[in-house]
Amino acid sequence: MSCFQVRTDLALEARESITDADGELRGVRVEEFHNPKSEVQITRVIIDTKNGAKAMGKPMGTYVTLEAPALIEPDEDYHREVSEELAKQLRNLIPDIEKEQSILVVGLGNRDVTADALGPEVVDNLFINRHVIKEYGKAAYGCEKMHMISSIVPGVMAMTGMETAEIVKGVVEQTKPDALVVVDALAARSTKRLNRTIQVSDAGIHPGSGVGNHRNAINKESLGIPVIAIGVPTVVDAATIVGDAIESMIQESGEEGYFFNREHPKALSELNNMYVTSKDIDETVKRLSFTISEAINIALDIA
Repeated sequence: MSCFQVRTDLALEARESITDADGELRGVRVEEFHNPKSEVQITRVIIDTKNGAKAMGKPMGTYVTLEAPALIEPDEDYHREVSEELAKQLRNLIPDIEKEQSILVVGLGNRDVTADALGPEVVDNLFINRHVIKEYGKAAYGCEKMHMISSIVPGVMAMTGMETAEIVKGVVEQTKPDALVVVDALAARSTKRLNRTIQVSDAGIHPGSGVGNHRNAINKESLGIPVIAIGVPTVVDAATIVGDAIESMIQESGEEGYFFNREHPKALSELNNMYVTSKDIDETVKRLSFTISEAINIALDIA
């Protein structure tokens, strides 16, 4: 592994970096599956010790990564297959999903920034029914069993003047949901995973962590209920792109370290606060938001 600090929200990438440097890591288990029908590679990273969490730089929990190379293509049938696969993973992580529950879905991010609008876009496409069930009961939908779904888009601190965690905690205290599903845009270490990867975790989330803007955590410890986080990397740190490109040139030339050293403090420092996204990010986020919202609807039996 290079000496440059990897900035990524994906547990899979953090695990790959540690494996490259130190080999196997105690307290971290990795399970891999491949669905030949949907061509989705599924990797489950389970951090079950404090030492493993410290080494990974992520809280203890289960992180499931779905890698779907064709996710950027406008293929509705393929996106439906990915939605169904994601729904299965969600059902595995939401405790007591077979029981009737009240679920609050939180769309994190800034709606006015396209690469950060995934959360709000997902919420826009959800089937929300809590208000109807509270008023008329499940008979309004002709069902004997139905999860109550509510949602909120808390915005960002620059717009509200409040921590996202504060807003969510207040809503949780008032509406008393049984579980929380949080959707947010992430940052990736590799451009190959940009807009092609979905991560689901039961470890909660730190809003703004994708761009190094760490805010108060939204997790079971802070809210008292299970928190399932769904994220898609929509941006990549510019420094990692440059660093990877130069290292590739070094490897091909065979002159390792001759003209570039990531240990040098100024090597990539000017790029640390720059983030890159794809030129068609507006269409991509819209497409991904449908895929994720459909997965949530399927997982909660309201599709």
